[in-house]
Amino acid sequence: MSLNWTNLIRFISEEDGRIHLGEINTKKYPDIGLTVLSGESVAVKLVKGSIFDGVVTETTMHVGRLLAPIEIEEVPIIRCMGLNYRDHAKEANMPIPDVPVLFIKPRTALNGPYPAKINVPTIAQDGSSDYEAELSIVLSRSGRDIPESEAMDYVLGYTCSNDVSARTQQFKNSQWCFSKGLDGSCPIGPVLVSPSAVGNPHNLRIKAIHNGMMVQDSNTREMIFDIAKTIAFLSQGTTLERGTIIMTGTGPGIGVMRSPKVVLNDGDDMRVEIENIGTLINKVHYE
Repeated sequence: MSLNWTNLIRFISEEDGRIHLGEINTKKYPDIGLTVLSGESVAVKLVKGSIFDGVVTETTMHVGRLLAPIEIEEVPIIRCMGLNYRDHAKEANMPIPDVPVLFIKPRTALNGPYPAKINVPTIAQDGSSDYEAELSIVLSRSGRDIPESEAMDYVLGYTCSNDVSARTQQFKNSQWCFSKGLDGSCPIGPVLVSPSAVGNPHNLRIKAIHNGMMVQDSNTREMIFDIAKTIAFLSQGTTLERGTIIMTGTGPGIGVMRSPKVVLNDGDDMRVEIENIGTLINKVHYE
């Protein structure tokens, strides 16, 4: 065994049809999402243990199906930041918030990368299904009243995510949890990248690509509340449990704000691309 993982995937192996963790060789596979989409065979080093304590072994396995990098049983909750990009606030013609805006997705919203699909239920098949490209973090351990100076020590890794939203339902109510918490409305992946490998998380280009057209193009430096401030704020009087996913907000270009409006329709190709992480790819499916 060697050092702890830096670029972790969760997958079903070709060898035994079981779920495993694996370490990606980023020199060979710089964007595992695009590699899997192309149908190329992917060899990884088996990771023994959990995402929280896994170490890389010398055993090689091959990816049969790529999964979300964290399983649903390990996710207590998904906490989400609203209106956390300066350029998005400007687009929405809304004032910069004084404190972080929080809403919650249940863990049942968790979804994975391609070949997993964004499932749009009947209630959202009204021309209001939307995307939001976001950087998400996974917490490495539980904490409460975490000082801002220590907050980054709680970050296990970074991944791409898509805050899929049913806008008609969202605008009916000041509380967003239902409209953003539908089953499968939080695809994440394709890889979980360690803090040591991702570089500065506040200087990453982040894009959304819909049917080959770039619809969002921003940078994480546009965050109003950075990751340390967000963790410190959310942990005030509140235990943030290990495995919590925190979605850090989105930039300008969401479908409802575009002219003409962009909608997630059945069969669409939706991608979130983040520098130093890769591309989260999903097809859209109307159930």
